[in-house]
Amino acid sequence: MAIRVLPVSAEQSELLDAVIALGDRYTKYLGLLTPPAYLKHAEDGGLLVALENEVVVGYALFGLPKRNLYVRLAHLCVAEEYRGRGIARRLVEAVRERHAHRLGIRAKCRRDYGLSGMWTGLGFVPKGESLGRGKDKEVLDTWWLDLGHEDLFTEAQSDALLVVTIDHSVFAGLRGTGAERAVEESRALEAGWLADLIELAFTPQLLHDVRDVEDREERNHQRTGLVELRSLSPDTVAVVIRLEELVAAAKKELPDVPLDGRQRARLRYVAETSCAGLQVLVTRDPALTAMADIAWDVARVKVVSPAVVTLHVDELRQAQAYRPADLMGTAFSAEEIAPGSEGELVAFFDQVDGERGTAFAERLKRLASDGVLWRRELLRDGEGHPVALYVWAMDGRTLNVAFLRTASHLLEETLARQVLFMLKRLGRERGAQAVRIADRYLSPTAVSAAGADGFTEDEGGFTALLVDVCGPAEAVSETAAEIAGRMGRSTPWVDGCVSPEIASVAERVWWPAKLIDTALPSFIAPIKPRWSTELFDVPAMLVPRADVLGISREHVYYRSSGHRGESVPARILWYVSEGIAGQQGKMAIGCSRLDEVVIDDPDTLFSRFEHLGVYGRAEVRATADDSGKVMALRFSDTEIFPVQVTHSRLTALANGLGLRLSLMSLSKISNALFQAVYEEGHRKT
Repeated sequence: MAIRVLPVSAEQSELLDAVIALGDRYTKYLGLLTPPAYLKHAEDGGLLVALENEVVVGYALFGLPKRNLYVRLAHLCVAEEYRGRGIARRLVEAVRERHAHRLGIRAKCRRDYGLSGMWTGLGFVPKGESLGRGKDKEVLDTWWLDLGHEDLFTEAQSDALLVVTIDHSVFAGLRGTGAERAVEESRALEAGWLADLIELAFTPQLLHDVRDVEDREERNHQRTGLVELRSLSPDTVAVVIRLEELVAAAKKELPDVPLDGRQRARLRYVAETSCAGLQVLVTRDPALTAMADIAWDVARVKVVSPAVVTLHVDELRQAQAYRPADLMGTAFSAEEIAPGSEGELVAFFDQVDGERGTAFAERLKRLASDGVLWRRELLRDGEGHPVALYVWAMDGRTLNVAFLRTASHLLEETLARQVLFMLKRLGRERGAQAVRIADRYLSPTAVSAAGADGFTEDEGGFTALLVDVCGPAEAVSETAAEIAGRMGRSTPWVDGCVSPEIASVAERVWWPAKLIDTALPSFIAPIKPRWSTELFDVPAMLVPRADVLGISREHVYYRSSGHRGESVPARILWYVSEGIAGQQGKMAIGCSRLDEVVIDDPDTLFSRFEHLGVYGRAEVRATADDSGKVMALRFSDTEIFPVQVTHSRLTALANGLGLRLSLMSLSKISNALFQAVYEEGHRKT
């Protein structure tokens, strides 16, 4: 009988059990994966099964990262008695057909398995290698199957590593100590497919816990395993202060729990993780898990199980590396670099493999007097420490960037992304059609952020096109081609038939372009002045925030859970729904890219998105409707309109298109209306 390939849902328990049983047969090659992980992939649409006579003969298990538009293939498994019949190819083709809008399929495989011929035969090409975290530090090849999209969009992605600390309950499991289930759950963190996604680290408290192991042989066995992890050494004074803050909160929130030496040791793991600049602590200790809310409220550390890491690695990774909520406020400030102060900056921006010491300071100084009007700008954190600098000047229709440096900082990736977007905004405001970064010594963080933001690299640096067209895809593509041609470059051609996903990537890569005749939908969302002030500084606060860092690139907004046809990716217009005495209201103020819509209970959403938001837990709960559910809208790259579009003008634009406009709740609007409002918001006369 012919092989059938079908998706497996979370409700199909018999098929799930059969898939898990098949995967368990080949744990030696696939790595450990717990049943909840299979279930999670099924819930997310990431499990396909091959059947013959209703028998599971193979499966493909894969992830669909929300911020990177490729398929991450975790398992491709065929029962050995059915191999050689093209089943793996059928599974890969099925993944390809179902997710053709994605840029490609990526897989990791140990080189010593000798399967390069199989991957090549399936159409994959090698795209680098990395080291696994198993005891033998095996070499993992990265395999890539391109799905036929242009290179510019294929390159618009970034993989930032998630670094997590582990406590002794997890470390002992990694060393094979404890119950079988505990060992399996801990060792799932070492699975090959996670090798370039997470890194395991330990803090000094783990050394104390290993020292306290009574059996000498076991103690030494555990100590030998420490060399396989990254060692962190947070500032001891800061740890003591943070620990006392945690203890005080624990006494208040958990008065019936005795704060003995063991409890303080658990909280020390949290304090050390926080002071090391990390945000995820992995544990299997129920007593530590019970203090998860305290850990987050006081130290901004997420206390999670190994299973949560393997199930939600993308979300945890983004939460750690990209924390725009920390920029709301904001304690960061921007200033011109004062003449003569260049030497002060060396200590903050000196790089091991880059331009060192005096050479750095001298080149920065020369740019102040070389005849070109260079703007030398510096960002400082709330304590006055330099955290980023950029030096730019206009050259015709190009914004040239001679320096772009980010200092080692807890928010380095957030700052890098902010600076890149600021440079694009600067360029657009000054009529530039491209941003060119000629700094040869970008940090790895800045390089990663640039790749995700549509900058492409050549021998002279990184370049992003600024395609300031809101119109049909053909017009956008023509303008992009003209700009690229003048720079001796090529760029993809996009027509109105592309998928919403590709249209959204094109709008990100060619920002501020808007491809109006594609299937990428548009919505309008009413927002109360309080939240528009918090999120966008519109209406303005009594003490205005600096425009430079006031608006985060990514944020979350909550509303009641009733569906209004929301889909992602999409564009979203923001409409301030009311006004009070002394405030502006009833106006469209800007737009964003809508990246995710999630409905769940308030506490789950708050835990998941707190790093992006200005809402407190109680405020998220208050948003719930009669069903007890809340909708979270995750959005990014907000543009505040130079001209705010009043309610009367908004209504007139809709009437002119023969449309009725509903502003009572989130609703879908035509792309023609979006274009009309967008152009009105950027009207120059």
